[in-house]
Amino acid sequence: MADITTIAHDVLIIGSGLAGLRAAISAAAVDKKLTIAVISKVQVMRSHSVSAEGGTAAVLYEEEGDNQEAHIYDTIKGSDFLADQDVAELLVKSMPYEIYQLDHWGMPWSRRKDGRIAQRKFGGYSFPRATFAQDKVGFYEMQTLYDTCQKYDNIHFYNEWFCTSMLHENNTFQGVTAIEMKTGNFVIFKAPAGIICAGGAGRIYSFSTYAFSSTPDGLDMAYRAGLALKDMEFVQFHPTGILPSGILITEGARGEGGYLINSKGERFMQKYAPGKLELAPRDVVSRSMIREIQEGSGFKHETGVDCLKLDLTHLRAERIKEALAGIREIGIKFSGTDIINEPIEVRPVCHYMMGGIHTNIDGATEMAGLWAAGEAACNSTHGANRLGANSTSECIVWGKITGELAARYATGKKVDSINRKQVLEEEKRIYDGLFRGRGAVNPYEVRKQLTDTMDEKAYVFRNEQELIGALEKVRELKAAMWKHVEDKAKEYNTNFINVMETDSMLRTAEVLLVGALNRQESRGAHARTDYPYRDDANFLKHTLAYFTGNGGPKMTWCPVAFTRYAPVERKY
Repeated sequence: MADITTIAHDVLIIGSGLAGLRAAISAAAVDKKLTIAVISKVQVMRSHSVSAEGGTAAVLYEEEGDNQEAHIYDTIKGSDFLADQDVAELLVKSMPYEIYQLDHWGMPWSRRKDGRIAQRKFGGYSFPRATFAQDKVGFYEMQTLYDTCQKYDNIHFYNEWFCTSMLHENNTFQGVTAIEMKTGNFVIFKAPAGIICAGGAGRIYSFSTYAFSSTPDGLDMAYRAGLALKDMEFVQFHPTGILPSGILITEGARGEGGYLINSKGERFMQKYAPGKLELAPRDVVSRSMIREIQEGSGFKHETGVDCLKLDLTHLRAERIKEALAGIREIGIKFSGTDIINEPIEVRPVCHYMMGGIHTNIDGATEMAGLWAAGEAACNSTHGANRLGANSTSECIVWGKITGELAARYATGKKVDSINRKQVLEEEKRIYDGLFRGRGAVNPYEVRKQLTDTMDEKAYVFRNEQELIGALEKVRELKAAMWKHVEDKAKEYNTNFINVMETDSMLRTAEVLLVGALNRQESRGAHARTDYPYRDDANFLKHTLAYFTGNGGPKMTWCPVAFTRYAPVERKY
């Protein structure tokens, strides 16, 4: 271990999306003497947050009838009453400040004619709250935060470093191990405080809106270190992914007035959510779409996949070019459809994980000195279903909170020694177990079989038989002889990275499936055909999964925080 380079900082931030950059700014502002490291497996502005299209939710215009209590209730109702209600309140009360803070930092929000910040309708809300910048809100927010990071000399970026494990002693964070992709060197980062902002696990599905880099490395790193993954069975399927790529058509397209239509030309959402139509929450719309397809009212895409259509033609060219220019470009490039002239074919697509690393209301994990923020975390803001535009809000709010808390915690602390045994065990795991493995099975075929299995058996509707089949398949793939790396190069060995990602994907998929089997009810995005109703008597609680080695996850539960609203039937 003497020849392993060690890099020391005060705060380590794993991930460089919206949560990571907001955390870096917040931490750096606490004390300019603290050094903040942002470690990312991609170039910073390639983080998947740049793909966010539709909006960032906040109550800005109470004088026009909106209010924060309504936003809190919409979030709790949207969560199918599994959100921790104090957390939903903190999100809602923090966001107006963050919208104006971004504005002061140079965020080019779309404007009303009177110059004030514009907001559009989004699913599940009782008022237009999605603050937007055309249909490229994530890109502009990322650019604004990245530019702001440049003002701080104590923020250090490590682009294209792959973190492999967490180092800890007596349940106290010490740092991480990582591989510098450029050189292939195995390195220790040590720091008294860390924040995991590594995003979600959406690439465990084939049909997915996520970047190919959005694999659950951060979740798995925490899981293997003994931390709980919470509520992983709740996967959001966004109603409008285009075929065959899965690239997202923003909910903002429906917020602008787009219609969903079936093969009979009907706006079928009138049957399922007469009060909200296409702007019902995403779980409601996705289930409605699959029911239409099952009843034979869908279209056949040229690939043979069943789908429906999103019609924006009535919005007219001028409005589409002004508010949905990026979506029009995506339609032309990836679907061959100009949304000005014809409806575009869509189908529900894996888009977001409500679950993640178990944290409290402040983003603190079960390990001293470690926080999590953004999609990697599960502070239970979203419960069983997230409302659109609340995720970018969540990233920004808890990026700020965790950055400040981690920096204050790190002040005056140093990591004197590193857990040598953990470093050696990790070196053995990734180099002897993976890099120099002697597998006979192609790891890319394993990855494809995994993601196709999740698409087929853990999609919008689920049942025990299919979930058991998926779990058996995942465990079969875990046990197969696939752990090996063909490319033996040291520099930029993406083959090695891909195999490590697949290792994490298999463990995370197993947690998701076990959680889905254990939750014998339908709630939010988790819809069981064999248990079609919500069961508050037995399942009004959060799922926790703990790593046990190779025996599969140990499952427990923890209570939901109720501060304001008792559960009622959810109708739109």
